[in-house]
Amino acid sequence: MTANRAKKAAFFAVVAFFIGCATVPYTGRHHLVLISTREEKTLGLEAYQKTLQSSKLSQDREAVEMVRRIGLRMARVAQAPEFEWEFNLIDDPKMVNAFCLPGGKVAVYSGILPVSKDETGLAVVMGHEIAHALARHGAERMSQGMLANFGGAALSIMLANKPAATRDLYNQAYGAGVGLGVILPFSRSHEAEADHIGLILMAKAGYDPGEAVNFWKRMEESSKDPNAPLAKFFSTHPSHGDRIKDIQSWIPEALSHYKP
Repeated sequence: MTANRAKKAAFFAVVAFFIGCATVPYTGRHHLVLISTREEKTLGLEAYQKTLQSSKLSQDREAVEMVRRIGLRMARVAQAPEFEWEFNLIDDPKMVNAFCLPGGKVAVYSGILPVSKDETGLAVVMGHEIAHALARHGAERMSQGMLANFGGAALSIMLANKPAATRDLYNQAYGAGVGLGVILPFSRSHEAEADHIGLILMAKAGYDPGEAVNFWKRMEESSKDPNAPLAKFFSTHPSHGDRIKDIQSWIPEALSHYKP
């Protein structure tokens, strides 16, 4: 990199810091977000619609009602009036997962129901996923990717607020990554932060946050892997043991919000 380009990149980094600095709710962490909430919601809605179009929605009325009941209780305490909430259960017994996209678009895969076991267990999962959206982790990760991969040119595009270019950068930033030194550590911190915020959300919604420990113990049992040490190093998620230890330390705080 020439001295000129280095100075330009540094200038854009400073500008980006002051323009894009935001605060995560509940934890108070400061982070860099270069994407507007409007653009983020648009991207989230597009991704959600594509997922639903290519998936089979569950016809299990009782399970669907449980997902939506939990979701509405979470939405009432999330303090996100700009979100347009939607909750769906996808029929896929092999997929042990759930997600919440920007704007409050939530999907739960049926494969996680045997692990969650009951409504409170599923509230652990949904609280965690909704916390990712409230904390704007996707936009933060995208911003990190742009800074790492595209430098000043990407920042100038983002600051110019061009939606088409934003979509391209969104796809590239998530797909490229910059290795273990930058992207993965932030992803692990995002997971821990989502656990922390998720505990508070479920407690405020009337679910016992102490059940989170039992849920993650069940997850640990269901995902036994002989290569666990290597998986822990490369995984974007904390190990189950680390996660449970952190959750136990946050439960007293969450209980202060608990309203059965």
